[in-house]
Amino acid sequence: MMAEGFVRNGAKVYISARSDSVCNETAAELNAMGPGKCIPIPEDVSTVEGCQRLAKALGEHESKLHVLINNSGVAWGGGFDAHSAKAWSKVMNLNVTSPFFLTKFLLPLLQTHARVIMVGSIAGLQPQDLGTLAYDTSKAAIHHLTRVLAVQLAPRQITVNCIAPGLVPTKMSQQIATATGKGFQQMADLAIPLGRPGSPSDMAGPALFLGTSSKG
Repeated sequence: MMAEGFVRNGAKVYISARSDSVCNETAAELNAMGPGKCIPIPEDVSTVEGCQRLAKALGEHESKLHVLINNSGVAWGGGFDAHSAKAWSKVMNLNVTSPFFLTKFLLPLLQTHARVIMVGSIAGLQPQDLGTLAYDTSKAAIHHLTRVLAVQLAPRQITVNCIAPGLVPTKMSQQIATATGKGFQQMADLAIPLGRPGSPSDMAGPALFLGTSSKG
């Protein structure tokens, strides 16, 4: 959604995903939209080593990055009793640890006036009755990590902001809707005054705003 917004506005965009086929297919779809360009770099960022490899690969393509969007994420449902140590660690590693280390490893490319955008969630702002304890906690952590990084990176003239969407049509949210026994539209009707989930433009708009400045 956010990558599409940047590509449609003429930017060169790098995307990454664990699956080679998904990453390459998504890049092909975005390139067909244009006028910008999308370059896929498949990588598993659920580990610190994967974040290092991705940062190294990006450094081989570019000497500077203007915008970094940390959008990796996974959820785990089933409620309190269903959260094993393995499940908890999986969510925290991908949702919190990876954004931190990817930002750290890419700092040499994020020079003056760069933009870092974290993706949180409304679930990190108020408790959700969906059984997604680890996900909700991880997003609350992302919100505070955003504040901490904003202070740490401000002297370098790098801004750090966070987008906290509600229900948007993603594979993960569809799975949560199915697991809770509620339809996707039913969840939107219950939780959103507009009675509809977020759209791609609802995600792209804030990202474009936060990723640009009056200096161009």
